[in-house]
Amino acid sequence: MPILTADMSAGTIVEWRKKPGDAVKRGEIVALVETDKGLIDVEIFASGVIETILVEPGATVPTGTVLAVIREEPGAAPTPAAPAAIPVPVAPPVVLAPPSEAKAAPGRLKISPLARKLAAELGIDPATVRGTGPGGAIRREDIEQAAAGAAAAAPAAPRTALDRQARLRQTIGAAMARSKREIPHYYLATTIDLHPAMTWLTGENLERPVGDRLLYGVLLIKAVALALREVPELNAVWRGGEVVPGQAIHVGVAVSLRSGGLVAPALHDADRQGLGDLMRSFRDLVRRARAGGLRSSELSDPTITVTSLGEQGVETVFPIIYPPQVAIVGFGKVVERPWSVGGQIVSRPVITATLAADHRVSDGHRGGRFLAAVDRLLQEPGRL
Repeated sequence: MPILTADMSAGTIVEWRKKPGDAVKRGEIVALVETDKGLIDVEIFASGVIETILVEPGATVPTGTVLAVIREEPGAAPTPAAPAAIPVPVAPPVVLAPPSEAKAAPGRLKISPLARKLAAELGIDPATVRGTGPGGAIRREDIEQAAAGAAAAAPAAPRTALDRQARLRQTIGAAMARSKREIPHYYLATTIDLHPAMTWLTGENLERPVGDRLLYGVLLIKAVALALREVPELNAVWRGGEVVPGQAIHVGVAVSLRSGGLVAPALHDADRQGLGDLMRSFRDLVRRARAGGLRSSELSDPTITVTSLGEQGVETVFPIIYPPQVAIVGFGKVVERPWSVGGQIVSRPVITATLAADHRVSDGHRGGRFLAAVDRLLQEPGRL
């Protein structure tokens, strides 16, 4: 079971798209899984033949559970074929203590303040958890593992739309609380003159068929992707207490769902796609996000996220980093403002771009260079 979001602890197999004996190729859809983010198509990350299916439809299992076994090549030993996941540090196993043992030393429970607070939030009784810290102290990781185990052990029940929406809000809330608790954010903002970009876009769209016309948002995404080449520290994830640079630029785009909440699936290799291809990829991603047809890699791969609330009339966005990423970019709406051009005050369409970044990985100087690069790229839209 892949980890598709930072706080995902379990998922439910809805159906298998393949059966034992079927040949599979890397990237094929093999299963449909229900998570708090909705229904997700799970891809296979190895080629071979499905030998055994270990988890039947309807079963809810913790992340990391092996779902199936494939034979990668004739004569080779079967190997687990679990889909790729967001790399996260593996905490030591949590052992639930029998009630009698847990209460043997009342008032002397060793638990960190953070773990105690998290236990209260998740409804976990610390007395039933055996800690793995020094001297048996209960750590945050122990409480999280206990909560995951409790969720996996709970009997599955059909989820209504309201149930899914509530679970989604819980998941988003937990991820954002973790982000603000653990990540030292710093924020920067700049105002960008969009006159060159909007003028170029108008002329470009006149030469394109209606179905292939570009939205200005795709220019913003491409400018962010190219700016990451200049400031690669922001294209990374934080894992196991250290930064892990992204091997490619996969820009996550925040998509609001009709049922409430949002997801931020990845536009893969956004810096390498032409604007036409990027526009088609963006439209397809939004359509599938709202219809429940995202792939597991699209949720696990983003190395930075772009969010915009311009269509809601918001001029400035101060977003929260989505772990394990180390940066997020926000854009407000395009507004007309007085602007100085060649010593003359004129009216120009401008947009406010903001950056929230992880101070463990970068600083204001590097963040400023990134926003300056986004600005510069948007002044030469023909080169995007």
